[in-house]
Amino acid sequence: MPYDPPPEMQDLSLAEIAGLVAARKLPPVEQWSPQAESDSHMRIATDGRWYHRDGLISRPAMVRLFASVLRREDDGRYALVTPFEKQWIEVEDAPLLAVEVKSEGNGEQRRLAFRLNTDELVVSGADRPLILRGSVDEPRPYLGLARGLEARIERSVYYDLVELALAEQPDGADDLASLPIWSDGACFRLDRISAA
Repeated sequence: MPYDPPPEMQDLSLAEIAGLVAARKLPPVEQWSPQAESDSHMRIATDGRWYHRDGLISRPAMVRLFASVLRREDDGRYALVTPFEKQWIEVEDAPLLAVEVKSEGNGEQRRLAFRLNTDELVVSGADRPLILRGSVDEPRPYLGLARGLEARIERSVYYDLVELALAEQPDGADDLASLPIWSDGACFRLDRISAA
């Protein structure tokens, strides 16, 4: 079955993006409990590239396929899961990257949609939170996803979010002591580091 990537985000409204997200059928990975386990000999590097036995997996369709059956286990390890087998995979940071953001609305009515490096579209909200780790000097932003996964938000996308939050600061506010940003009814702080 050929893969048709979603249209460019800037050409879509958030309602259209939300419709595409809802229509996406993912395997019910969270329902599978296979007994067989093995090592996949795969690794996802910090830069989002996938490797098998140190060889780069260069076909985007293969990465999308593997990402569709990836989950994080309760013990923090990552696995590729089918109904018959669980294969462990090494993840250096986050398994996915948020490479683009689109904002619609302002304040509490804002909705943020992200494009991942797999071309998946995700609308942030209470069940897909924005998370800030690292330090104030070196923030590491993430987007929470289904199945215990996260996408590291690329630096340029994070700066876009900060710019959106700064634009809504009250007139005359020049300190960065409070950088809230809303998405789909949930408020996130871009200035507050989360506990690991």
